[in-house]
Amino acid sequence: MTRDRHGQVMTCTDAAAVRHYEKALEELLFFREEVAGQAGAVLEASPRSVMGHVLKAYLGLLGTEEKDAAQAAEAFGAFRREVAAGGLTARERMHVEAASAWLAGDMHRAGRVLGDLVVAHPRDVLALAVGHQIDFFTGDAVLLRDRIGGALAAWDRDDPHYGLLQGMYAFGLEEAGHYTLAEQVGLEAVERNARDVWGIHAVVHAYEMQGRHEDGIGYLDARRQAWSSGNYLKVHNWWHYALYLLETGDTGEVLAVYDAALHHEGSAGAAMELLDASALLWRLYLAGAGTGSRWEVLARAWARRQDGPHYAFNDVHAVMAYVGAGRIGDAERLIGAREAWLGEAGAGVSNAAMTARIGLPVCRALVAYGQRRYAQAVGLLLPLRRCLQEFGGSHAQRDALQKTLVEAALRAGEDDLGRTLLSERLALRSRCPYNQRAWARLAARGPGGMAG
Repeated sequence: MTRDRHGQVMTCTDAAAVRHYEKALEELLFFREEVAGQAGAVLEASPRSVMGHVLKAYLGLLGTEEKDAAQAAEAFGAFRREVAAGGLTARERMHVEAASAWLAGDMHRAGRVLGDLVVAHPRDVLALAVGHQIDFFTGDAVLLRDRIGGALAAWDRDDPHYGLLQGMYAFGLEEAGHYTLAEQVGLEAVERNARDVWGIHAVVHAYEMQGRHEDGIGYLDARRQAWSSGNYLKVHNWWHYALYLLETGDTGEVLAVYDAALHHEGSAGAAMELLDASALLWRLYLAGAGTGSRWEVLARAWARRQDGPHYAFNDVHAVMAYVGAGRIGDAERLIGAREAWLGEAGAGVSNAAMTARIGLPVCRALVAYGQRRYAQAVGLLLPLRRCLQEFGGSHAQRDALQKTLVEAALRAGEDDLGRTLLSERLALRSRCPYNQRAWARLAARGPGGMAG
């Protein structure tokens, strides 16, 4: 009977496969591209390895790619038909249950099962890492913090993975609003592992949420070799870098980063990368900045994907690209397809609730904004502004939608609402140049634009 290095039984997994499994976990925690090869090596060494199949299933889901998820579901279904559940450990059965739930579309149930699992097995790093990502995809800031925080006491601080858990915990702290502690824990995580790109990302988020763009630029510049290549998070961290540049008002530099790192001829067209590209160009769109032909190129990249109803957060960013490119027909077709799908979606599909409650109203608001129907955009976004997290992403990502609401209110002449929204933003991030500039625009409209 083989065990992983934390003493957990690995059914149908020989010693060589366990070594590949441990290496795959390390690659996963560092977001390295080699994780897929190591996961494959587990099953080459032990074709019936339970945790090897579980790991492959999770990898098919973590990229939010519909086609990868479908392939993973087919492969995992074949594995389940061949392996009797009675021969698995209780921990492995829970992993199989969680993976099966997510493959069936129920992310929330998968997260709950993994949460129960780590109560009994707090050093199951795969359960922690996958559960953490589910919390991110479902926008649950409290669980992003507490899933990891609840397991930390069971870990030896000298364990090689402890610092990587700190990086995850730092991100959860930031999303839950503990910015000072998030920065502290994130800095310690990166001190332990200079290439902990998730830890770097957590620190960057903490600076973003405090409006500390100079600190963010300096932090990323000092560690550029550690995060800018060889990992799945490199595009996203370049996106953060571009957000900081945007606050400086240097649109030329922002577009240079976009062209070099976010979207170009060599881009893979992965949903998470296109998402970042849309999110950056949309902020420039809100600012009225010229972006040349980039919107049209990006819209074509989204259209080539031919995505079905897999993840509403991705749909919103596809609609941003269509609106930015003036392809309103494409945006409306996507909206119509999702409306039709909702009539067919089964119970327990997380994306159905995300699409109905958040995704579709936001997509309609983006189209309204693009057609200068600003009051309608306000009417669609205003009721959602405190529950946007329900369809996933981070505060920094969803801020594009909060800014859309602000800009729509200002353009619709709803100055009282604009003043309220900006007052909220300034109270939280007084150093943020966008907030200051928007407030100044409102003030310039005279007594009707500001009180006092």
